[in-house]
Amino acid sequence: MGRRSERLSRPRLLTSDATGEGDVIQVVSRAFDVLRCFEGHEARLGNLEISNRCGLPRSTVSRLTHTLTRMGQLVYLPRDQKYRIGPSAVAMSTSMMKGLQLRNLIRQRLQDVADQLPGTVGFVIPDRFHLVYLEYARSANALGLHEVTGSRISMASTAAGHAYTAALEPDAGDALLAEMEREAPEAAKVLKPRIETSRQFLRENGYVVACGLWSPHINGVAVPLWSPQYQTFVCVTIGLLAAMYDDARLHTEAAPVMRELAAAVGGLLETAEGDIFNNRLERKTLGVAPNNKMTMTEETNDLEARTRRARSARGLRARDGRR
Repeated sequence: MGRRSERLSRPRLLTSDATGEGDVIQVVSRAFDVLRCFEGHEARLGNLEISNRCGLPRSTVSRLTHTLTRMGQLVYLPRDQKYRIGPSAVAMSTSMMKGLQLRNLIRQRLQDVADQLPGTVGFVIPDRFHLVYLEYARSANALGLHEVTGSRISMASTAAGHAYTAALEPDAGDALLAEMEREAPEAAKVLKPRIETSRQFLRENGYVVACGLWSPHINGVAVPLWSPQYQTFVCVTIGLLAAMYDDARLHTEAAPVMRELAAAVGGLLETAEGDIFNNRLERKTLGVAPNNKMTMTEETNDLEARTRRARSARGLRARDGRR
């Protein structure tokens, strides 16, 4: 029992070969790949479209969609000859998010920053080669970036993605990059030449910037932080118009505020460990410090310590690199 618990507590990439631990059930992994294709409750996809998105044979996809439909995870639409997310999948996601107080607190922290900086501020979690917005806030005069909760952004071409991969211990980051080279080579070409620079910059400064990668008009700043609830690094990130915030202004004005935001959100995550899915969180005083002076908090120092020392148990979650 102890050995199995130890295996489950050590996050690993799910690769398609037989090396490493041999207890990965590929059909389960592929079923989740199919569900991941449906970005949004209204998405409608046929077997061919799912096959193209997953890179799986159409016959395999057909068997998976049939099974998922029988389970209620998908619904078949005879008129369109397509599928959409089913009631069981919606119910599952709703039950997992029934404790929303922590997310509300995080959203308020993001809004505090959005009231200071004219951009879109997000709290994102990794999902294979992308990151997903769990929460976001936008200033009233934000232009050029309109992400919403549930939006997916590229890991290779965003500040948040570079911050996340830089925060991973080198072995885990290199394994993720190797899988990206196999399955998303164009994305890997963007990430690979920048990963060592991002690692060093994160160690020295506690944040990562990316200018013009996602769009030539958008520059970004992101800070990774460890989430006890999700057992992976998550990121707080902001996208700003490049015309207003060039590289120098990102470092002098945006980065200190984002580091303070990361310390505040990190404090909420640590306090809420074990309570993220219930309603026992008390209201806390909100608001990022009104000035832009960089504050070396306990959480910030802990982040820097985490990125310096190797921790195999705090790299990728088991789902971060599944086939």
